[in-house]
Amino acid sequence: MKRIIYLVIIILNVSSCGNNAEFDAQGTFEATEVVVSSEATGRILSFEVEEGMTVKAGVKLGAIDSLQLHLQQKQLSAQLSALLDSRPDTKAQVAALREEIEKQKSELSRVANMLKDGAATQKQYDDIEAQIRVLKSQLSATLSTLNKNTATINNNAEALEAQIESLSDLIAKCRIVSPIDGMVLVKYAQAGELATMGRPLMKIADLDNIFLRAYFTSNQLAKLKLGDEVTVIADFGGSELYDYSGIITWIASESEFTPKTIQTNDSRANLVYAVKIAVKNDGRLKIGLSGNVKL
Repeated sequence: MKRIIYLVIIILNVSSCGNNAEFDAQGTFEATEVVVSSEATGRILSFEVEEGMTVKAGVKLGAIDSLQLHLQQKQLSAQLSALLDSRPDTKAQVAALREEIEKQKSELSRVANMLKDGAATQKQYDDIEAQIRVLKSQLSATLSTLNKNTATINNNAEALEAQIESLSDLIAKCRIVSPIDGMVLVKYAQAGELATMGRPLMKIADLDNIFLRAYFTSNQLAKLKLGDEVTVIADFGGSELYDYSGIITWIASESEFTPKTIQTNDSRANLVYAVKIAVKNDGRLKIGLSGNVKL
């Protein structure tokens, strides 16, 4: 009799544990991962990161040799300075002509008064007026030439400035930085190695904003919508289970075959829908960790 009672207690305990372990979906935790690649070609002078290190977006983590780029930029800057210095001083170069024109205008006015009094001839007046026209034509031609020369120099200067800006951009790309806040998962390169454009340098993941990619059957899909709050249970193995509050942020528009590592309550469900559930990480959640969902 005692043995029967003991077996009943065991069965009840096992049944109770089974009910606690029930869930609506299963999946694994993922995070936004970014592979940072080299944007320049050259020797890696420094690369001060280690796997597991936390990094901030935009903070310099290393540098690729940019000496040749700096020298090219210095050479172009010298050319630009010399080019700008060669621009003609239009005001100074036409000052004499303007002064002569004003002088002739004054003389024309004086001769006009004399002509009224009969002290000058019409020819004198006409000659001065013609001289003024010639001087104005010379002024116009000189201004046109000087303006064209200035425009050409300015255009050449803009081209040099664009080249300098391009070099500045290339020099900036010699700085190794992370585009996001996160943790270094993998380091692919070391200081002293040769970096080529596009070569992966490190992989970074944002572990603060982690999400569970879980799979639901079509029957469950009707109960889900974006923004719903669900309970996410992180499974650390054994009895190490922790509950988290999660928000559904994405639901797949197409079904897929159930991944081999995923179990569903309906073992006959070959097609499932992937769902992303955002979870705020308290530091315990890791990429690849198993998790369950309760609706």
